[in-house]
Amino acid sequence: MPKRILQGVVVSDCNDKTVTVKVERRFMHPVYKKFIRRSKKYAAHDENNAFKVGDVVRIRECAPISRTKTWEVMAADAE
Repeated sequence: MPKRILQGVVVSDCNDKTVTVKVERRFMHPVYKKFIRRSKKYAAHDENNAFKVGDVVRIRECAPISRTKTWEVMAADAE
């Protein structure tokens, strides 16, 4: 099964080897036909503590690393 890849912004880098990434998605409301933004935060593994708050990164699904970490940071996106 292919691993999911998401793009988001690092909102916290307080923990060792972990960053919190906020991923935003847009979808159309089924009744009102208006686009709605929903966001979710994921704890991602950052082995070298390379990413800081505000970085745009891509995260990839992986085997569970801890109770909350099942994602790992792939690379930063250049924008």
